Amino acid sequence: MDKPKVLIVDDESDIVEAIKFNLELEEIACIEAYEGEEALSKAKKEKPDLIILDIMLPKMNGYKIARLLKFDEAYKHIPIIMLTARTQESDVKLGEETGADEYMTKPFDMEDLIFLVMKHLNRH
Repeated sequence: MDKPKVLIVDDESDIVEAIKFNLELEEIACIEAYEGEEALSKAKKEKPDLIILDIMLPKMNGYKIARLLKFDEAYKHIPIIMLTARTQESDVKLGEETGADEYMTKPFDMEDLIFLVMKHLNRH
């Protein structure tokens, strides 16, 4: 069976590397993107099984990426976990409206994030 693929999108490389390290321990292949346009392009090209998506990104924010993917028949099935420093209720609501399946705020607990990833990949 092929390893599931997760696209990790954050402009902070240390966060991407930490998530990648933990997911690879769970036998999950990781794809990285550090800004919005690259994230959208990689999501469409690689068709990951799940996307971990920061909101505050250079070139295109996470809300727009989520909206573009969730309103496209070819990609709307991909679960999106929003990961962000934005904790306002309005931010959470906007995340849900743009199609995020989960919303986690930074700083986050890595075990909680891995649990959500496994839940959405049906591997728990």
